[in-house]
Amino acid sequence: MSGSSARFSGSTHLLCCLGAVSSTIVIAMPAGALARQAASPPTLNDPSFDAALPPLDSAAPQPAAPPVPVAPRAPAPDPELIQPLEPIGSADTTPPAPTAEQAGTGDATLRIRYETTVTGLAGFKTDAIEGDLGRQFRALSALIKDGNKAANAAQVKARADEDVQLAQRIMKAAGYYDGIASSTIDLVPGQPGVVRVTLSATPGPRYVLNTITVTGAPPEPTKIARDSLGLKAGQPVDAALIEGSEANVSLQLPQFGYPFAKLGDRDIALDDTVHNADYVLPIDAGAKSRFRNIQTTGDPVFTVSHLNVFPRYKPGDVYDSRLVEDIRQALVATSLFSTVSVEPVKTGVINPDGTEAVDLLVRQTKGPWHSLAATAGYSTGQGATATGSYTWRNLFSPEGALILTAVAGTQEQGGSVTFRRSDAGQRDRTFQTVLAIDNNRYAAYKADTADLSVSLSRTSTPIWQKRWTWSLGAEIVGTNEAGAALTLGGAQPRITYLVGAIPLLLGYDRSDSLLNPTKGFRITAKLSPETSLKGGKVSPYARTLLLATGYYPISPSLVLAARGQVGSIFGTSVDDLAPSRRLYSGGGGSVRGYGYQQLGPKDANNNPIGGRDQTEFAIEARYRFGNYGIVPFIDGGRVGESSTPGLSGMRYGAGIGGRFYTNFGPLRVDVATPIARKPGESVIALYIGIGQAF
Repeated sequence: MSGSSARFSGSTHLLCCLGAVSSTIVIAMPAGALARQAASPPTLNDPSFDAALPPLDSAAPQPAAPPVPVAPRAPAPDPELIQPLEPIGSADTTPPAPTAEQAGTGDATLRIRYETTVTGLAGFKTDAIEGDLGRQFRALSALIKDGNKAANAAQVKARADEDVQLAQRIMKAAGYYDGIASSTIDLVPGQPGVVRVTLSATPGPRYVLNTITVTGAPPEPTKIARDSLGLKAGQPVDAALIEGSEANVSLQLPQFGYPFAKLGDRDIALDDTVHNADYVLPIDAGAKSRFRNIQTTGDPVFTVSHLNVFPRYKPGDVYDSRLVEDIRQALVATSLFSTVSVEPVKTGVINPDGTEAVDLLVRQTKGPWHSLAATAGYSTGQGATATGSYTWRNLFSPEGALILTAVAGTQEQGGSVTFRRSDAGQRDRTFQTVLAIDNNRYAAYKADTADLSVSLSRTSTPIWQKRWTWSLGAEIVGTNEAGAALTLGGAQPRITYLVGAIPLLLGYDRSDSLLNPTKGFRITAKLSPETSLKGGKVSPYARTLLLATGYYPISPSLVLAARGQVGSIFGTSVDDLAPSRRLYSGGGGSVRGYGYQQLGPKDANNNPIGGRDQTEFAIEARYRFGNYGIVPFIDGGRVGESSTPGLSGMRYGAGIGGRFYTNFGPLRVDVATPIARKPGESVIALYIGIGQAF
C-alpha cells in the first residue's frame, strides 16, 4: 500500500491520541511598599568646606555597592500544626449549612448552569442511525443528557472532556479516522453563574473500503461468507455497516450446512494518503454437516420418541439452522417448558460424501403445567359474557391436556370438559373430544343443549400461525328449544331435536397476523352434512359457509380491511331445522349496529326466526397512532328463507371504533347505529372484545 498507513484488528476501532494542551496561569501579586521615615540631616554652615567640594555636574557616577546577603529567617512554627491529629472516627461529618445565595435557590448542589453548543458534526453521515453525526452525538452527550446543570465548574469540565472523547469515538465509528474534537468553557456576559460550553469537531475525510477479502476456508464456505458479507469497494468504513455484515455471515453459514463456523478477528489497514482501507476477514467454517439424531437432557418432559415428531427435515438432509429454530419455536408453543433450547453437537462420524453427521441436543426444563384463563366481552343484544377455564396441559403425556371451561353471561350459561392431544402422531395435528352443556336464552330461541363432538384438526394459534388449516369431525347434539311464536303474544313452543353432523373445514391464510392483520387475505370454507330427528321425522340437509377477508395497507398507519361471507342450508325447510342450527346475522362479529341475530325474518312477536341463506360484508379503515387506533366502518347483511344467497333486503350499519393495541392483540370498542332504522331497533349498539372484528 502506498503512503503511510495504520492498521487495526479485532472489534476495536482506531483511536487517535490527542496531546493534552495545558496552559499555565501566572498570577502577579504587587508587593506592598514599605514606608520609611528618614531623620533630617544636620545643617552645616562652613563656606571653606563647601568650596572644597567638586561641582555636581563633574561628579562621575559610582557603582552601587553589592547588597549584603541576608540569611532568610525561619518562620515560627504554627502551634496548631504541631499538635497531634484527632482520631478519624471523632470527625464531624455534618455538611456545612448552605450559604444565603444557595438557600435562595432552594438547591444547595446546583450552583452552575451551562449552555451547550456543538459545531462541526452536522451534515456528516453515519450508517448507525438515521440523520448525521450531530444527531447521534446529541443522543449520547453527557452535557446534554444531564440537564444543563452542574454542581461546580469541575463537573462541567469533566462532562466536556467526556463529550470530546465521545465525539472522537463517533467520528471514527462512522469512518472519519482523522477527526479531532476539542471543547472550550467561557462565562456568559451579563449572566452570573452561567457558562457556555462549545464543543468543536473536525471530522475530516471519510475512509472507504478498497479491497474485501475472506480467508481461511474452502471455496464453498468462502463464497457463502463473501456473498453474505455484502461489502463493496467504495462503501464507508463504518462500524455499524461492518459489524452488521459480519453478523449476517455468522447467520448464513449455519443455514447452508456449517453449524460450527467461527469468524476470526477482522483486519483493516488504513491508507491516510488516499483515505481508503483494505478489509480482511478470516473464518473457520468447520466441516459441512448433515442431520442425524435427536438427543435430550434435563427434565424428561418429552421422550426422544415424541421429540422426533417436531422436525421438518429428514435424517441425512444438509444442516440448516432455520429448521433447528423451527423445532425450538414448536417446543415453546407447547407451553410445557420454562426454558428449552436446541443446539447442534458434533458426533465425529463422517458420512460417505465427506460431510459430518450432527445430532441435535434438546435441553428441557419443566414449566408450569396448570393454568387459569379468563375472557370477558359485551355486545348489545348478546349481553355480557365471561368465560373462565382451567387447563392441565400434560395430564396425559405427551401433550394430553384436560380443559375445564365455564361460561357465565346474561343470556348464556354453560360448561364443558375437553380432552385435547396436541401434536398427535404428527406435528401441528390435534385430536380433541368435547362434552358441553349450554343454556341459551336469546331472542331467536331458548335452548337447553348437550353436545358431544370429536375432531382431528390443524389450526392456527396466536403463537403459531399456519397457512393451511383444516378440520374433520363428528358431532351429536341433543337440544330442547323454543323457537318462533306462532301468534302475537303467544308462547314459543318447545321441541326436542337430535342432530348428527360431520363438520368439515378448510382454510387458507396469507395474512401477516392472527389477531391484528395488516396485509394479505384469508379464505375459509365450511361444509357440514347433518341429519335432524324431530318427533320421529328424519331430515337430512347440509350447511355451507364461505368466508373471505382481505387487508390492504394504504400507508404504515392506515389499513383498509374488508370481509365477505355467504352461507346456505339446503335439503330441508326452515321448520324442520332446530332454531340453533339456522343462519342468523347481526351483532359484533356480523353486522354491527343491530342486536345479536336480529336481521332477517321475524315471528309474530318480532323476534328473529333465522333462515337458510345469508349474505354479509364489512369494510373498515383502521388508522393507528402509537398504541391507539380509530376505525370507521360500514357493515351490511341479510338473512332469507331460501337456500340461495342474494342481495335483496340488505340492511346496513355504520359506526366508529377505538383500539388499544397490546402485545397480545388489540382491545376493541365499537359503537354503531343502523342505517334507515326501523321501529324497535336500537339507536346505538356497543361491542367490546379482544382482537379485530375480522
